[in-house]
Amino acid sequence: MWIDYKKVKYLSIAESWKNLLESEGLPTKIIPEEGLLSWSEFSMFRILVPKGREHVADEIIRKI
Repeated sequence: MWIDYKKVKYLSIAESWKNLLESEGLPTKIIPEEGLLSWSEFSMFRILVPKGREHVADEIIRKI
């Protein structure tokens, strides 16, 4: 089960968050907020992490 962790604008920012979290071993997904048909560089994106692992994402972010 995946849960929303953060919402960001722009694909490049979402990919940066995904790369940061995954580089620390936390599986991460990014999904366009409006659905796959609206996928573009300028869309809003949802960053998802596994349920129960939000505290791990918080710790990773605290380190930067």
